[in-house]
Amino acid sequence: MQEFTIIVPVFNEEDNLERVEKELLSYLSIALKKTSILFVNDGSTDNSQTLIEEICNRNENFQFLKFKENKGLSAALKAGFDAVQTPLLGYIDSDLQTTPKDFNLLLEHVNEFDLITGIRTNRKDSFIKNSVSKISNKIRQLFTQDQIEDTCCPLKVIKTEYAKNIPMFKGLHRFLPAMILLQNGKVLQVPIQHFPRIAGEAKYGIRNRLIGPITDCFAYLWMKKKYIHFDIIKKG
Repeated sequence: MQEFTIIVPVFNEEDNLERVEKELLSYLSIALKKTSILFVNDGSTDNSQTLIEEICNRNENFQFLKFKENKGLSAALKAGFDAVQTPLLGYIDSDLQTTPKDFNLLLEHVNEFDLITGIRTNRKDSFIKNSVSKISNKIRQLFTQDQIEDTCCPLKVIKTEYAKNIPMFKGLHRFLPAMILLQNGKVLQVPIQHFPRIAGEAKYGIRNRLIGPITDCFAYLWMKKKYIHFDIIKKG
């Protein structure tokens, strides 16, 4: 029985998918939990869908969802959260700037924590990208008070029951730790490896790494004010 599902959002990553398959297959052989893979094709316009279907056809533990059109990373993650049936889920970008092998570092803590997120150490991004990311993280921390150093790190493990309770909104992926804390969940940060992108193109520039997150912070504050959390203690 599968215990852990890795969600892999994909948008125009045809140059990376062969490597993604290889790295994920390598991870499956050492995973701490019985693991399956779920690609979410976010309306790719290149050859990604053909490659995804070929990968899934030759690997029984690989499945996919395909969007009619591009809806963004938050929508892809939410679709994955809703589809997952295992008690644990994870998320990794298809650019492979993080490695699936580091999921084991996160999975070691699932008994005590409800979300475990990576902290990218010795980041291999450009100076501008790193600087904008640091500024964005500082701004989000001011709004959320979640103390998360690298909230957009694309390597996370979440208990599925918590992930399914996260409401859908644009920019969701920037607030996953904060949304778990709103549910009175426990969050942990763990240092992980980071690698340069060696194929494909980055999908985010300064505008959607800085301006977008600032706007999303106000949406988060509204949601936090209106958020309702409850625990059912008995059923009949």
